[in-house]
Amino acid sequence: MGVFTYESEIVTAIPPAKMFKACILDGDTLIPQILPLAFKSVEYIEGNGAAGSIKKVTFGEGSQFKYMKQKVEAVDKDKFVYIYSVIEGDALMDKLEKITYETKLETSPDGGSVCKTTSKYYTIGEFELKEEGIKAGKEKALGMFKAIEAYLLANPNTY
Repeated sequence: MGVFTYESEIVTAIPPAKMFKACILDGDTLIPQILPLAFKSVEYIEGNGAAGSIKKVTFGEGSQFKYMKQKVEAVDKDKFVYIYSVIEGDALMDKLEKITYETKLETSPDGGSVCKTTSKYYTIGEFELKEEGIKAGKEKALGMFKAIEAYLLANPNTY
Protein backbone atom coordinates (compact mmCIF):
# COMPACT_ATOMS: atom_id res chain seq x y z
CA MET A 1 0.00 0.00 0.00
CA GLY A 2 1.17 3.49 -0.83
CA VAL A 3 0.00 6.86 0.39
CA PHE A 4 -0.12 9.76 -2.03
CA THR A 5 -0.62 13.23 -0.56
CA TYR A 6 -1.85 16.30 -2.43
CA GLU A 7 -2.44 19.79 -1.11
CA SER A 8 -4.56 22.58 -2.50
CA GLU A 9 -5.68 26.10 -1.57
CA ILE A 10 -8.77 28.03 -2.58
CA VAL A 11 -9.37 31.69 -1.73
CA THR A 12 -12.85 33.14 -1.23
CA ALA A 13 -14.35 36.44 -0.14
CA ILE A 14 -16.57 34.60 2.38
CA PRO A 15 -15.35 34.72 6.03
CA PRO A 16 -14.25 31.36 7.54
CA ALA A 17 -17.11 31.00 10.07
CA LYS A 18 -19.76 31.51 7.38
CA MET A 19 -18.05 29.23 4.85
CA PHE A 20 -17.47 26.50 7.47
CA LYS A 21 -21.11 26.56 8.51
CA ALA A 22 -22.35 26.40 4.91
CA CYS A 23 -19.81 23.86 3.57
CA ILE A 24 -19.31 21.62 6.56
CA LEU A 25 -21.94 22.00 9.25
CA ASP A 26 -24.91 22.47 6.89
CA GLY A 27 -23.30 21.02 3.76
CA ASP A 28 -25.23 17.75 3.93
CA THR A 29 -28.47 19.61 3.19
CA LEU A 30 -27.17 22.69 1.35
CA ILE A 31 -24.93 21.00 -1.24
CA PRO A 32 -27.63 18.68 -2.70
CA GLN A 33 -29.89 21.76 -3.02
CA ILE A 34 -27.25 23.81 -4.83
CA LEU A 35 -25.83 20.95 -6.96
CA PRO A 36 -28.67 18.44 -7.44
CA LEU A 37 -27.14 16.87 -10.55
CA ALA A 38 -23.94 16.10 -8.66
CA PHE A 39 -25.40 15.14 -5.26
CA LYS A 40 -28.77 13.50 -4.74
CA SER A 41 -28.74 13.00 -0.96
CA VAL A 42 -26.70 12.64 2.21
CA GLU A 43 -27.89 10.44 5.06
CA TYR A 44 -26.29 9.45 8.34
CA ILE A 45 -25.97 5.71 8.89
CA GLU A 46 -24.25 6.12 12.26
CA GLY A 47 -24.01 9.21 14.44
CA ASN A 48 -25.08 12.79 13.82
CA GLY A 49 -22.06 14.47 12.24
CA ALA A 50 -19.62 14.32 15.14
CA ALA A 51 -16.33 12.40 14.96
CA GLY A 52 -17.01 8.71 14.35
CA SER A 53 -20.20 9.34 12.36
CA ILE A 54 -20.69 7.54 9.06
CA LYS A 55 -22.75 9.00 6.25
CA LYS A 56 -23.80 7.78 2.83
CA VAL A 57 -23.57 10.25 -0.04
CA THR A 58 -25.70 9.32 -3.06
CA PHE A 59 -24.53 11.05 -6.21
CA GLY A 60 -26.89 12.64 -8.72
CA GLU A 61 -27.49 11.79 -12.35
CA GLY A 62 -24.67 14.07 -13.46
CA SER A 63 -22.01 12.07 -11.61
CA GLN A 64 -19.99 9.14 -12.89
CA PHE A 65 -20.28 7.52 -9.44
CA LYS A 66 -23.28 6.08 -7.57
CA TYR A 67 -22.42 6.50 -3.90
CA MET A 68 -19.75 6.72 -1.24
CA LYS A 69 -19.61 6.30 2.51
CA GLN A 70 -17.68 8.82 4.54
CA LYS A 71 -16.40 8.55 8.10
CA VAL A 72 -16.09 11.80 10.01
CA GLU A 73 -12.66 11.75 11.66
CA ALA A 74 -12.72 15.17 13.35
CA VAL A 75 -14.75 18.39 13.48
CA ASP A 76 -13.32 21.47 15.17
CA LYS A 77 -15.89 24.27 14.96
CA ASP A 78 -13.57 26.77 16.69
CA LYS A 79 -10.55 26.23 14.43
CA PHE A 80 -12.66 25.53 11.29
CA VAL A 81 -11.11 22.10 10.70
CA TYR A 82 -12.95 19.12 9.22
CA ILE A 83 -11.39 15.73 8.55
CA TYR A 84 -13.20 12.83 6.90
CA SER A 85 -12.38 9.65 5.02
CA VAL A 86 -14.10 8.05 2.04
CA ILE A 87 -14.26 4.44 3.23
CA GLU A 88 -16.57 2.76 0.71
CA GLY A 89 -18.09 3.29 -2.72
CA ASP A 90 -17.35 3.20 -6.41
CA ALA A 91 -15.33 6.44 -6.11
CA LEU A 92 -12.58 4.25 -4.61
CA MET A 93 -12.53 2.26 -7.89
CA ASP A 94 -11.45 -0.93 -6.06
CA LYS A 95 -7.93 0.52 -6.18
CA LEU A 96 -8.00 2.69 -3.08
CA GLU A 97 -8.39 1.56 0.51
CA LYS A 98 -9.60 5.03 1.48
CA ILE A 99 -9.14 8.73 0.82
CA THR A 100 -8.75 11.11 3.75
CA TYR A 101 -9.41 14.81 3.38
CA GLU A 102 -8.38 17.44 5.92
CA THR A 103 -9.92 20.85 5.31
CA LYS A 104 -9.00 23.97 7.24
CA LEU A 105 -10.42 27.44 6.73
CA GLU A 106 -8.23 30.38 7.73
CA THR A 107 -8.90 34.10 7.62
CA SER A 108 -7.36 35.80 4.60
CA PRO A 109 -5.86 39.33 4.82
CA ASP A 110 -8.97 40.83 3.17
CA GLY A 111 -11.39 39.21 5.66
CA GLY A 112 -12.35 36.30 3.43
CA SER A 113 -11.04 32.75 3.71
CA VAL A 114 -8.24 30.56 2.53
CA CYS A 115 -9.43 26.96 2.33
CA LYS A 116 -6.49 24.58 2.68
CA THR A 117 -7.10 20.93 1.88
CA THR A 118 -4.77 17.98 2.27
CA SER A 119 -5.87 14.82 0.46
CA LYS A 120 -4.31 11.45 1.25
CA TYR A 121 -4.97 8.57 -1.10
CA TYR A 122 -4.28 5.12 0.38
CA THR A 123 -3.73 2.77 -2.53
CA ILE A 124 -4.20 -0.99 -2.67
CA GLY A 125 -1.21 -3.01 -3.86
CA GLU A 126 0.98 -1.41 -6.49
CA PHE A 127 -1.68 0.91 -7.88
CA GLU A 128 -0.30 4.35 -8.66
CA LEU A 129 -2.48 7.40 -8.95
CA LYS A 130 -2.30 9.37 -12.16
CA GLU A 131 -2.04 13.16 -12.05
CA GLU A 132 -5.05 13.61 -14.35
CA GLY A 133 -7.27 11.67 -11.94
CA ILE A 134 -6.21 13.88 -9.05
CA LYS A 135 -6.66 17.00 -11.18
CA ALA A 136 -10.20 15.97 -12.15
CA GLY A 137 -11.10 15.45 -8.49
CA LYS A 138 -9.62 18.83 -7.54
CA GLU A 139 -11.61 20.54 -10.30
CA LYS A 140 -14.87 18.98 -9.05
CA ALA A 141 -14.09 20.07 -5.49
CA LEU A 142 -13.29 23.60 -6.72
CA GLY A 143 -16.57 23.67 -8.65
CA MET A 144 -18.51 22.67 -5.54
CA PHE A 145 -16.69 25.24 -3.41
CA LYS A 146 -17.33 27.99 -5.97
CA ALA A 147 -21.03 27.02 -6.19
CA ILE A 148 -21.36 27.41 -2.41
CA GLU A 149 -19.48 30.72 -2.57
CA ALA A 150 -21.84 31.97 -5.33
CA TYR A 151 -24.86 30.90 -3.28
CA LEU A 152 -23.59 32.76 -0.20
CA LEU A 153 -22.77 35.89 -2.23
CA ALA A 154 -26.25 35.81 -3.81
CA ASN A 155 -27.87 35.20 -0.40
CA PRO A 156 -25.82 37.40 1.96
CA ASN A 157 -28.30 37.10 4.86
CA THR A 158 -28.09 33.31 4.83
CA TYR A 159 -25.78 32.04 7.56
